[in-house]
Amino acid sequence: MNIKDTTLYKILIVVIAVVSSLALFGGIMEPDSALYASIAKNMVLRNDWINIYVRGADWLDKPHLTFWLAAASFKVFGINAFAYKLPSFLFGLLGAGYLYKLAKDIYSEKTGLISALIFLSSLHILISTFDVRAEVYITTFTLAAIYHYYKAHQGSFWHIVSGSFFAACAIMIKGIFVLIPVFGGFVIYWLLTRQWKQLLKLKWWIAIALILLFIIPELYTLYVQFDLHPEKVVFGKTGVSGIKFFFWDSQFGRFFNNGPIKGKGDLSFFLHTTLWAFLPWSILFYTAVVNLFKKKNRIALPAESIMIWTSAAITFLLFSLSKFQLPHYILIILPQFAIITALYIEKLREKAIKSFIRIQNILYVLVVLALSAIAVFFKFNLYFVAIGVLILIFVSAFMLFKGLKVNTLLARSTFISLGLMVFLSGFFYPSLLKYESGMQAGNWLKENHPNAKAAVLMYPDAYSFDFYANGEPQYLWSYEDLVKCSNKKELIIYTPAAELERLKTEYHAEVLKSFEYYHITKLTGKFINAETRPQVLEQFYLVKLH
Repeated sequence: MNIKDTTLYKILIVVIAVVSSLALFGGIMEPDSALYASIAKNMVLRNDWINIYVRGADWLDKPHLTFWLAAASFKVFGINAFAYKLPSFLFGLLGAGYLYKLAKDIYSEKTGLISALIFLSSLHILISTFDVRAEVYITTFTLAAIYHYYKAHQGSFWHIVSGSFFAACAIMIKGIFVLIPVFGGFVIYWLLTRQWKQLLKLKWWIAIALILLFIIPELYTLYVQFDLHPEKVVFGKTGVSGIKFFFWDSQFGRFFNNGPIKGKGDLSFFLHTTLWAFLPWSILFYTAVVNLFKKKNRIALPAESIMIWTSAAITFLLFSLSKFQLPHYILIILPQFAIITALYIEKLREKAIKSFIRIQNILYVLVVLALSAIAVFFKFNLYFVAIGVLILIFVSAFMLFKGLKVNTLLARSTFISLGLMVFLSGFFYPSLLKYESGMQAGNWLKENHPNAKAAVLMYPDAYSFDFYANGEPQYLWSYEDLVKCSNKKELIIYTPAAELERLKTEYHAEVLKSFEYYHITKLTGKFINAETRPQVLEQFYLVKLH
């Protein structure tokens, strides 16, 4: 392999990682990121790492590890957005490292580097650096488990311990369904290659036992918070077992849509989700998948390739059949998508390279035009600068990378991602966050009334206010709760416009500050257009009672 190639790929990986780090210095978005950040904040404030509370009440949904990692970061860096995002960003880089190691061991160093580059520059990974949820952690832990089990399959027992540790971490992020992408590919690979005796080997049963051992911290916390207290009301009923929810309701209950948390399934959901989530590589990926259906293309690859694409296929099928679907679930199998795409790109001939470079150039122009239109209609500060930066990145890609080569295709595609990340982190998301009223109100309150006791009246989802306001805000679910407050004159209340008139009528209420609100993760044309935006904005207020 040419040294210049490896150098280029490493440079592009470093550049995309550095540009992605811009997101660390932005705010936290509602709903999920702000919710998770506020849970971790409460753990630190209460010095309670066992019980999970949301809005002051017991909360049963996600396992603990996401919150433990964020809370540990808060302990080191203080309670702020940077500290919340940093662990996820670092684990994303770790995931890219494991992807490189896995692809390198099965195929080659070139495949490993290209796979890591594709993974780090895919759109949903870039977005997840800003809007941090749990999926980046799951992706890294499942990938690390696959890598260590692959090494264990080759004969090293200590990789069984490492693989089981990472598999347990993945479970303590999301639940036991993550064992499907971890083990599913191995099982099908063994069956198709007539290695079914692997299923009977002691080391794999030891792996299962170790996983159960490593998840004891999660089981213990659930037992302490819920199973020991059947009198607690959860999901509107008593006698709820946290351990049963962990093993069954949170996973199979969602899949079969018979648990306490329900959704609506669509078989095609992840097909069109992949189309945008895996940009700028999605067209190449879909072509690569079609290419795999040709037997001659599969024969040319190592047998272990079966493990890669069957792991992706069964997980993708599981997601598609599930009744509970969210776009960020697709992140978990983007590493496998990256390997499949990298292998295809490596084998492209000049005619195919020319066609794909043309497609990527069209995509580049469409991205620049679409983002420029958003910038103009949104009218955020310095939108002409944003357009100028996009065009500069576009021109640089064409000037620096020429010819009909794989490297040209890879580099120009990566520059599409660079343009997207600079636009989103540097211009678009900061402008959106001005309409996240909870964050704005929490920051204003901290700055102007640092000793105030924050409260939320008649609004259930003030997660960003929970995080950004000082302390742990008190939730008031009714005016009876407010009447019962012995310290109501010490409170500064965050409340929607619908409650303002009643507060003014029943109390001597002073409006300290008003804030514009929009659900910024559900964008519409009316909101994007500055002319029609006032039609869809809501108002929230910080109010002091006298």
